[in-house]
Amino acid sequence: MERHITVPVAKEEIQDLRAGDYVYLTGVIYTARDAAHKRMDEVLSEGKELPLDIKNQMIYYMGPSPAREGRPIGSAGPTTASRMDKYAPRLLDLGLGGMIGKGKRSQAVQDAIVRNKAVYFAAVGGAGALLSKCIKRADVIAYDDLGTEAIRRLEIEDLPAIVVIDSEGNNLYETAVKEYAEE
Repeated sequence: MERHITVPVAKEEIQDLRAGDYVYLTGVIYTARDAAHKRMDEVLSEGKELPLDIKNQMIYYMGPSPAREGRPIGSAGPTTASRMDKYAPRLLDLGLGGMIGKGKRSQAVQDAIVRNKAVYFAAVGGAGALLSKCIKRADVIAYDDLGTEAIRRLEIEDLPAIVVIDSEGNNLYETAVKEYAEE
């Protein structure tokens, strides 16, 4: 099924998504990669506030290349999500609505997705230049010293993604393999 979704997305709408759905995301999302996740985890461990309210938000695992003249951002392809797996359950438990990346997730992340009725989307790897055209504005909001790994607020329009793990734990990577094997 093809869906157009405004982000941040309400929990009720997340629960309507199914693994395998094609979606086009429009609205506001945030970027964060390894270094930003590590720093957010440290901040939380110190009992401090995160630099953004993550409730119902989407984090895109992406570190952009420099922007060309007249563009808000450079190439904006997804990063391998499993690198954030040790941090994701804690953020999901704090209300994160979902994540966008590429590749498989650990069982702990899958369990946290189900427990929190969240979602994991995959964006197409290798298509960063095309995906960047969906980004209308990009602003660093935290950890500027991390360069490309700083947290950015992105305004996006029709960013294409696929639901990989839905709020019920259905995992496209597993079901697609089973379906292929049966053919």
